[in-house]
Amino acid sequence: MWNRLKDWARALKRMALALWIAARDARTPLVAKIVALATSAYAFSPIDLIPDFVPVLGFLDDLLLVPAGLWLAVRLIPPALLAEFRQAAASADRPVSRMAAATIVAVWIVSAGLCVLALA
Repeated sequence: MWNRLKDWARALKRMALALWIAARDARTPLVAKIVALATSAYAFSPIDLIPDFVPVLGFLDDLLLVPAGLWLAVRLIPPALLAEFRQAAASADRPVSRMAAATIVAVWIVSAGLCVLALA
């Protein structure tokens, strides 16, 4: 069971990397590029939208958002291009999305500010 989960997680990481490559390629359709960029940036962001220490919800966002984004992006990218991106992902290094991390931090700051204003 653990081996299947590890294989599944590795496959998700490879696909996220393929989408990162797709998002930066001019041949990728615009809508697919946006979905691929958002999904891969979230997958590689060092900060989660819902932190993992939050019971159940912390891991639920990773288990739902990333696979759903991957599924949608894969459907939007032409199969020939996707095969090329998957092949490129096999030998590429994992990126780190600092912009996605900054965006998530900004969302948390704005949310906290709105909570403070609502309570005042």
